[in-house]
Amino acid sequence: MSALISIALFEPKIPQNTGNIIRLAANTGFSLHLIGPIDFEFNDKNLKRAGLDYHDMAEINIYSNYDEFRTKNEGRRIWALTTKGTKFYHDVQFKTADILLFGSETSGLPDSVRSQLHDQLIRVPMCKGNVNNRSLNLANTVALVSYEAWRQLGFKNSI
Repeated sequence: MSALISIALFEPKIPQNTGNIIRLAANTGFSLHLIGPIDFEFNDKNLKRAGLDYHDMAEINIYSNYDEFRTKNEGRRIWALTTKGTKFYHDVQFKTADILLFGSETSGLPDSVRSQLHDQLIRVPMCKGNVNNRSLNLANTVALVSYEAWRQLGFKNSI
C-alpha cells in the first residue's frame, strides 16, 4: 500500500518519541522520513521498546540531511509544524502525498528550514495562560495532526 501522507522528523533527539511515531506510521499507513543527523542509533533499545514490533510494518526513509530530504521529495507539498506557524493545522486542506514536517524535540525547526516554507507553517493551538508553555510533546503533536490529515482524507485504507 502506498502511503497517503508522510510524516517527517527533522533531527529527532529522543528515541522513545521516534519509536512511538514509527508505531503511529505503521497503524496509519503513513510513511516516515527521518532527517539527520539523528542523535541516537536506529537500534536503540528505547526506540525499539516504544515502537514495539511495528518497525517492519512501517515505511521508513532515512536522510543524512535536510537538503537530501528536499531533493528526494521535490514537488511534494510540505507542511511545517511550528509554534511560529501562521495558521492552525485544522484550517489546512490536506491532500494525498502531503508531508507533515516536525522539528526536533529540543529546538524545533531552524530558521533556515522555516524560511523555505513560510506559506506552509502551521501550528497546534495552545493555552496562552502560561508563558512557560513552549510546545506539546513531539509524538503527541504528530498523532494529533496526522489523524486530522487522515480524517480529511476520509480515513482511506482504515478498518
